[in-house]
Amino acid sequence: MSMRSHYCGLVTEALMGQTVSLCGWVNRRRDHGGVIFVDLRDREGYVQVVCDPDRAEMFKVSEGLRNEFCVQVKGLVRARPDGTTNDSLKSGKVEVLCHELIVLNPSVTPPFQLDDENLSETTRLTHRVLDLRRPYMQNNLMLRYRVSMEVRKFLDANGFIDIETPMLGKSTPEGARDYLVPSRVHDGHFFALPQSPQLFKQLLMVAGYDRYYQITKCFRDEDLRADRQPEFTQIDIETSFLMEEEIRDMFQGMIKTVFKNTMGVDLGEFPVMPYSEAMHRYGSDKPDLRVKLEFTEVTDVMADVDFKVFAGAATMKGGRVVALRVPGGARESGGLTRSEIDAYTEFVKIYGAKGLAYIKVNELGKGRDGLQSPIVKNIHDKAIAEVLTRTGAQDGDLIFFGADKTKVVNDAIGALRIKIGHSEFGKKNGLFEAGWRPMWVVDFPMFEYDDEAQRYTATHHPFTAPKDGHEDWMVTAPEKCISKGYDMVLNGWEMGGGSVRIHRADVQQKVFDALKITPEEAQDKFGFLLDALQYGAPPHGGLAFGLDRVVTLMTGAESIRDVIAFPKTQRAQDLLTQAPSMVDEKQLRELHIRLRNTELQKAG
Repeated sequence: MSMRSHYCGLVTEALMGQTVSLCGWVNRRRDHGGVIFVDLRDREGYVQVVCDPDRAEMFKVSEGLRNEFCVQVKGLVRARPDGTTNDSLKSGKVEVLCHELIVLNPSVTPPFQLDDENLSETTRLTHRVLDLRRPYMQNNLMLRYRVSMEVRKFLDANGFIDIETPMLGKSTPEGARDYLVPSRVHDGHFFALPQSPQLFKQLLMVAGYDRYYQITKCFRDEDLRADRQPEFTQIDIETSFLMEEEIRDMFQGMIKTVFKNTMGVDLGEFPVMPYSEAMHRYGSDKPDLRVKLEFTEVTDVMADVDFKVFAGAATMKGGRVVALRVPGGARESGGLTRSEIDAYTEFVKIYGAKGLAYIKVNELGKGRDGLQSPIVKNIHDKAIAEVLTRTGAQDGDLIFFGADKTKVVNDAIGALRIKIGHSEFGKKNGLFEAGWRPMWVVDFPMFEYDDEAQRYTATHHPFTAPKDGHEDWMVTAPEKCISKGYDMVLNGWEMGGGSVRIHRADVQQKVFDALKITPEEAQDKFGFLLDALQYGAPPHGGLAFGLDRVVTLMTGAESIRDVIAFPKTQRAQDLLTQAPSMVDEKQLRELHIRLRNTELQKAG
């Protein structure tokens, strides 16, 4: 018999009466008055092994077993005695009577118990190999593998071919900060690791490959958050001769297939919402549709009120005033407490808001007298009546207000909407509906104005095509220009996004002009793309999905670090291998690099 005939977790009643050979790790050893039970674990799950003292040699070995020993077991599959079955395990109806037990490798005492739920991230990432043994992590990574396979099967069936693009490329502007790699051969020159294979996949379309994909690593040296890593995995896709809607339909089909085949989940319909509507209703370009709260626009009614915060925001260029009605928020019992309202006031300040005004609707029928708020006295009757009508306020409701520059209002009240929706209060009061709520956000603006730099930047990237007929606005009114960009959103996370690309050199030049990228700079940075577009480039478009994000959503994990085998911390460090690290002077000399921080040099 070979070392292993079956995986531990796949031993079921179908193998009853058969002799099996298993390999795995001791999860737990229990001594039950002369009979020793061993829970044996591998990547597929657990099986219970029974060691009987009748086999003296084997039993002696079993007495010396400890957690995380790597062992081989040969034995007979038999039914568990009545009343001892475990329905939560695949192998829960059977056990293996041990005939032979070999310790393949003992283990020192692990630094933590594998079933400990309260491990710090530092402990987990420092001892990542042991952390990865935990069933939670094993399930996550197995799911990740199955998602990748389903994606590959779908794309293969639809005529897409997997083509690798370079890891060492050219540093380009207009994105996140590049990771640079010094060249030994070319003194003073640097490669950049790809932030995305964007330009290469466009070149492959020009080269006639028609349908391309790649599941590939991308690198961005940016400030990190729970859903970001310095290196992450993209499902990168590009296709020729498909219109915007056809691309969306195809990849909606792909994601639906992946969810169906890996989790048995039907994602249902994907509503399509323009970017302008998403911002207007939710203050976000990735709205969480599980939360039942929406903005109410009141900018137009606040211009002449005595409350300066509202009037100032309503009359300033680019200002906005919105109301957020929280049903039941002002009820005597079960509403939001004063301390909760104060906590929300502090919360919105994170997003640049100066405070959080509110009105409690105690008794609608009494008009102004039925309202409770320090701001009511400074708002005239017409404005109050309009707020109550537009929000659809009822007795016992609480209305929060945001008033500031549009971006601050959208960010602050958008985050508040999510916070209230996901809170205990929100869930108790029907403001949150659990489930899967996918959607498309489309018609993104081509450009955003950067106040600091005093110029426009590309909302998506400089290669996104404008809507038909919007090309001329790029010169006269860039802020009006809408792109053929689209994002797929699920439960408030952007899963993937893309666009139809520019396939004509003259239109690409117009975009560079609008972004104040000079012809010389464009030629220097993107000359190879501009040249390629002159050789009969086909209409093309595509998108990229964040594989890490998709799997994180599926697992319900707190962070994408829980679905990546060897992730970095929020400070972009690998605690397992201690990277990044210093390198010796010889390596630096070969790369023509001198450290500016001489103290570091000495320490190294």
